[in-house]
Amino acid sequence: MPAPRNPLKAALSEGRMQSGLWMAMASPIAAELAGKAGFDWCLIDAEHGPNTLSTIMAQLQALAGTDAHPVVRVPYGEDWILKQVLDLGVQSLVVPMVNTAEQARQVAAAVRYPGQGVRGMGAVLSRASGYGEIVDYVTSANDEICLFVQIESAEAVANVAEIAAVDGVDGLFVGPADLSADMGFVGDPGHPEVQAAIAHVYDMAAETGRFAGTITFDAGEYDALAGQGVRFLGLGGDVHVLRQALVALWDKRPKP
Repeated sequence: MPAPRNPLKAALSEGRMQSGLWMAMASPIAAELAGKAGFDWCLIDAEHGPNTLSTIMAQLQALAGTDAHPVVRVPYGEDWILKQVLDLGVQSLVVPMVNTAEQARQVAAAVRYPGQGVRGMGAVLSRASGYGEIVDYVTSANDEICLFVQIESAEAVANVAEIAAVDGVDGLFVGPADLSADMGFVGDPGHPEVQAAIAHVYDMAAETGRFAGTITFDAGEYDALAGQGVRFLGLGGDVHVLRQALVALWDKRPKP
C-alpha cells in the first residue's frame, strides 16, 4: 500500500486553482468548520499562530472528516520540526523566510526520504503511515510531498531564479507583508516597487514550472492574482474572518 495521493499537488500540477484559508486559531473546532465550508485547503499556521505539534495533530484529525486538504506552515525551516510535522501525516508544507538556494536545498532534503533527501526513517511509529499500516510509505511518500518556500525578502527576490531551480521545491509562495517591510515599505505591499518584485517571482515560477502562491485579505484582488498565475491562493484567515463577522454582528445591535 503506497502513501496517500496528495490531491493538492495533483490539482496544481494540472493548473487548477486551489483556494484556501489561513488558520491561526489553533482550534480543531475552527478547523472542522473551515474544512466543511468548501475550501480546497486549510493551512495550519505554526509561524504566527499559537500552534504546537499537539494542536496541529488535533486540527489534522478534525480536517480528516472534510474534503479540505491540510497544509502546515512551520515556524522555521529546520530539519527537526519538518520531520515531526511530516510524521503527523502532513504532505503539503509552507516554509517561511527561505532567502537562498542553499536554504531551499536544505529544506527540500529535509522533507524527503533518502534517495532524494535526509528525512529520518521513523515512519512505522508515525500517524503518516497509519502507525505502520501503510507498509510502502517510505518508498512512496516523496512523490506526494508538496513544498512551498516563502519568498518574503529582497534577498529572496534577488535569488529567486536559483531558489526555483532547486530540485524538490514545488512552489514559490509570496509573503507580501514581510516582503514589503523588508523592501522598506512597511504596510504598503501595493507599492509599485513591491508589486514589481512580486511579479518577478510569479514570472520565475511560470518559467521554471513551479506553483505560484500567495495570500490576500482583499477579495477584490482574487481575479488579478489568478491572472498573474497564482494557483495556490489564500482567501484570508480564520481570525480575520471571525473578527469581521463579530464586529458586523455587534454593529447590528439594537441602539438605545
